[in-house]
Amino acid sequence: MYARSTTFHGRPGNVDAGITFIKDEVWPMLDMIEGCRGLSMLVDHESGHCIATSSWETEEAMRASDAQLRPIRDRGRDILGGTMEVDEWEVAMMHRGHHGEACRVSWVQGDVDALADSMRMAILPDLEETAGFCSASLLVDRSAGLGCATTVWQTRAAMQASRMSADELRRRAASDSGGEIVDVHEFDLAYAHLHVPEMA
Repeated sequence: MYARSTTFHGRPGNVDAGITFIKDEVWPMLDMIEGCRGLSMLVDHESGHCIATSSWETEEAMRASDAQLRPIRDRGRDILGGTMEVDEWEVAMMHRGHHGEACRVSWVQGDVDALADSMRMAILPDLEETAGFCSASLLVDRSAGLGCATTVWQTRAAMQASRMSADELRRRAASDSGGEIVDVHEFDLAYAHLHVPEMA
């Protein structure tokens, strides 16, 4: 499985219009493209930072869709009123649990295979013992040596309560992969229409 993420640094006041655009226009279009397995949107209403991620059955399907989707990405940038960047990933881990309403995203630079092993064998079991935890995923860019780990939480309060333990787990994952933590950001899960299978 593969994924393409489009990160928008938009205006806070435009976030709700961006969510409507994703639900009413982007997903219906993606749903018609062969090989697409879903779409999610994470938003930060305070900063205007949003991430829309589409999932794909194969790398070929993802790449083949790029030209078709470029105009709609540009429109999303115009609606959100900011800049955007596009990244392509391999889905290294997908643990599907309950639906949630908040997400924490951590970017870690390092050995992505070691990071995936750490997530599966060391981090995930501890997360499953944490109150309010719903699901987790790991996307990797092998050429850049970058991993993007997302944890989903039942509520924003549960996510906030987990911050101390999450900091320790993140440090452990970075140490296990011989890397470093690049960035961490918390979001609301504004839209989730995913059909990605369990890959734990």
